[in-house]
Amino acid sequence: MNEQPGTTSGPVLVVGFVGVTLAALGEFQPDDSVIYVEEPDVVRKRHVRDQIDGVGFVRGLIEWEYHLAGKADEFHQAHPDLAPCAIVPAIEYATPFAARLAERYGLPGAGLGAAQILRDKALLRQVSAAAGIANPASVRVTGPADVLAFLRDRPGPVVLKPANRQAAVGTRVIRDAAEVEQAWADCLVQDEGIFVPDRPMERSMLVEQYVDGPEYSVEMLVRDGGALFVNVTGKQLFPGPHPVEMAHIVPADIPADLAHALGAQTARVVEAVGFRDGIVHCEWIVSDGVPYLVECAGRLAGGGIIDTIQLAYPVELMRSYYAVMKGEDLPAELPRRAKGGAAVRFLATGPGRVVGVHGVEEARQVDGVFLVAVTAEPGDRFTGLRHSWDRAGIVMATADSPAEALRRADTAADRIRIDIEGEV
Repeated sequence: MNEQPGTTSGPVLVVGFVGVTLAALGEFQPDDSVIYVEEPDVVRKRHVRDQIDGVGFVRGLIEWEYHLAGKADEFHQAHPDLAPCAIVPAIEYATPFAARLAERYGLPGAGLGAAQILRDKALLRQVSAAAGIANPASVRVTGPADVLAFLRDRPGPVVLKPANRQAAVGTRVIRDAAEVEQAWADCLVQDEGIFVPDRPMERSMLVEQYVDGPEYSVEMLVRDGGALFVNVTGKQLFPGPHPVEMAHIVPADIPADLAHALGAQTARVVEAVGFRDGIVHCEWIVSDGVPYLVECAGRLAGGGIIDTIQLAYPVELMRSYYAVMKGEDLPAELPRRAKGGAAVRFLATGPGRVVGVHGVEEARQVDGVFLVAVTAEPGDRFTGLRHSWDRAGIVMATADSPAEALRRADTAADRIRIDIEGEV
């Protein structure tokens, strides 16, 4: 990678490539202002160079194995004159690298300690519980015998999941001891295909007490450890043993006191881990009025949540996030309450081969619908809904209220039919 001399300010380094954000970044990033940092295997498998070719704001791409320990410090030594103005983690696995690189370049960031805690769900439980935040009972496990021992000590279902993965990969609810052996085998399948390097990732598994209740996430923009903007998103899950999100509702259609409590608990997580600058996406389950921490990520939320936040309030959240990471003033005052509602509804299909997709244009005609994207195409093969990467498409809608936005998104989703041919 040859950096261009003579620029008035250094580039933004975006660690991890997310193609769906290209249009959003193009709204405020000037030409030649962003350098992507991505794993070589991912660059190859996702054809990243083809996707950024001709994009005005992209200055270049540096291929770097940022998943590995010590790579941020190595990067800093290899590029001492790069002089970036911001380091932005775009995906979950980029957060420790981005945090450490920001430290080395003297820029705003989460802080390496905070990023490492947030990346390890077991460490997050340990630290947040010590701060008095409610967590489900949880232990590290190395095999089915450990899961069975945990089940014997606690009535009711448990959740088996990795401590270090994303998108509900390798996660399953276990309701009976007879399921444990098969569940363990299923959860060890953690292949994310084109989204991760080819080299294996460390397996680290947890078993946790199942908490029954509605699910929410809190998206909080943070500067110097203090909240600048807070949104609460409502969640719905697909039925079945794998907790895959079916819908996001912005803002969550809940009483103000519960929304305040979820925001306050997220601020406690931020303080507990020592998170400094950036954005957090913190997930909660509320049971008997108590918010239980599920997990917390130190990066932008996925699944269309940022788009719906920006439309429902409205707010330039992405632009404000980049301003925080650059150490600049915010582009505008951030709102405290949404003026409308927006919702995401995901599509799913059963196992088999896709033979037809129908109703997409009809879905686009529903009032308030602004996005319909079906990723399933004839010939594609699905093995069932195990994690977020198995979803088959997305619908997004806006309205004057969150409830109406969800109704519109549901209506549009119901008009889409994905025909599947079972395979023997």
